[in-house]
Amino acid sequence: MKIGPRKPSLKKRISARTSIKRQVVHRAGLKMPRGYGWVRNPKRYVYNKVYNRTTFDIFKLIKKLFK
Repeated sequence: MKIGPRKPSLKKRISARTSIKRQVVHRAGLKMPRGYGWVRNPKRYVYNKVYNRTTFDIFKLIKKLFK
């Protein structure tokens, strides 16, 4: 498990926003309610929960500094 700052990836950032799969699910209204990730995939839910608490985004850090 990673601890500390996350390494930013412009390629992954763009592909996540322009993904066809994401757009289809979003437009079809098949999204799970917020907070129900543990129902769909409990293993991923636990991993993401720990990952998000042990790492931080460099861009958010910079944003807070210049606010």
